[in-house]
Amino acid sequence: MSKYHVISCHVLWRELCYFASQSKNVFNFDFLKQGLHNTPEILRQELQLAVDRVPDNEYDAILVGYGLCSRGIEGIVARKHRLVVMRGHDCITFLLGSKERYQEYFEQHPGTYWYSPGWIDCSLMPGKERYEHCLRHYTETYGDENAQYLMEAEQGWFQKYSNAAYTDLGCGETEHYREYTRRCADWLGWNCDVLQGDPRLMVDFLEGHWNEENFLMVEPGETIVASHDGRIIEARPQSDLALHRDSPIQ
Repeated sequence: MSKYHVISCHVLWRELCYFASQSKNVFNFDFLKQGLHNTPEILRQELQLAVDRVPDNEYDAILVGYGLCSRGIEGIVARKHRLVVMRGHDCITFLLGSKERYQEYFEQHPGTYWYSPGWIDCSLMPGKERYEHCLRHYTETYGDENAQYLMEAEQGWFQKYSNAAYTDLGCGETEHYREYTRRCADWLGWNCDVLQGDPRLMVDFLEGHWNEENFLMVEPGETIVASHDGRIIEARPQSDLALHRDSPIQ
């Protein structure tokens, strides 16, 4: 039996708690608010603070429940504990079960916007409800004419998407989330695709089954950097990066 401290985006709270409850291991959870990936520098700051406040000598490792997430975890430094990080671009990889499945789907459906229970719970997803909420907010704040302009910009952002993909790991009653996704897709004129989730990656994450293909182990004194290849992330000594930053430009 091991004892792990889990730091994760709140989007994954339901699934992490569900599978942790079935594990022999002991967990402490620290869920950070959804949306930090929109400002990667703030995600980096908040995540590093969460890592740094974990008490010494109480846990066997810190499990980081994020993907690369707009490079928001790049620069995170392991202090006293080993960090374990999933190799993925974002949290959807956890739900699909592998970075390879995520990449394959992305290549076949490049205009995809992902829906999941956590995303639906934590944010206003593209659809009628988001449109009406934004229109009401903009009208009350900026007036009718400016509201229309802002809504055109808001809706223009969605034009690069044509597919709503929903996935879950079967934790609880999820049919209403699937139906919500279908309604959003119908209103937007998008295709709707419902994918079966695969729990193996999340189970391995929580059980301590960390192979090199799916997980990065960051030892104390190392930092996370983007690898710019199929591994997605890698660990480097913090001293090497500091030396590189301090070197004169050639």
